Amino acid sequence: MLCSFVSRQTLGRVSLLPFTGRGRLAAQRMWVATEATNNEVQLVRHTGADQGILTLSLNRPKAKNALSRSLVSDFRKALEEIRNDREARVVILRSTVPGVFCAGADLKERATMSPSEVEQFLYSMKTSFKELESLPQPTIAALDGAALGGGFELSLCCDLRIAGPRAILGLPETSLAIIPGAGGTLRLTRLIGSSQTKALVFTGRRFGPYPALSMGIVNDVVEPVECMDEKNTEEHGLGYERAMEWAREILPNGPIAVRMAKRSIDHASSVDPATGLDVEQLCYAQVIPTEDRLEGLRAFKEKRKPVYKGR
Repeated sequence: MLCSFVSRQTLGRVSLLPFTGRGRLAAQRMWVATEATNNEVQLVRHTGADQGILTLSLNRPKAKNALSRSLVSDFRKALEEIRNDREARVVILRSTVPGVFCAGADLKERATMSPSEVEQFLYSMKTSFKELESLPQPTIAALDGAALGGGFELSLCCDLRIAGPRAILGLPETSLAIIPGAGGTLRLTRLIGSSQTKALVFTGRRFGPYPALSMGIVNDVVEPVECMDEKNTEEHGLGYERAMEWAREILPNGPIAVRMAKRSIDHASSVDPATGLDVEQLCYAQVIPTEDRLEGLRAFKEKRKPVYKGR
């Protein structure tokens, strides 16, 4: 692929770095490919007071962020870069496309695949979902628009979900004579229980932000702006703005402690109580020898805000 690079650009409080998969080089320069697919996944590392927050954006407007082979490949590379980034403390997953979070799998592309290619793609897509779910940093899905089928399943891989006023969620697969195939039945059941999950999957029902909040699927909802009409696009990004507020609330806390808390909580939902308590104790042991724990004690004694460095 022919590529050219330009100097790193700073946009307000963020530095825009479309994903390149080139580690340290990506932190110094922004690669701009001649092919549009190279910009389907964008990684933003925030600076200033927001340093430590990363935004991972899906940017495939012509296909409503449908999960193609190229997008999934770039997405997995971005996740690997985030996983190895010691400075990353919170990750937000969002869409840059108005009205949609993710349309799920690219069915048009899938129609051109052989059975073996379909199997290979499904394996890669499901693996990418597991890789998102297992990131050590807390993750927040900003749902500004439709997240149906595989797109909804993608959001379920995040730790938190924030719904904008135009969010539409659902698992409509049974209306197509199939079932959710990217972990939706498992992750949604763990989140809201089997009875609620069965109701949503059996009916293929689509629902908005407030039903999602009442069921415990999303953690927060953004109120619609006044005089909102169907053609108004100003609301796009409100879910992302609220997600940034959540990220800023997480950011000052001890990063190692937050990671260990995530690990302990994730295990709590899949093991028996005795094992869960053992895992919690093991995670607690990881924070005892850290410099951050001592900094927290000093800051409490000196009546000041702690400054944690992730050590």
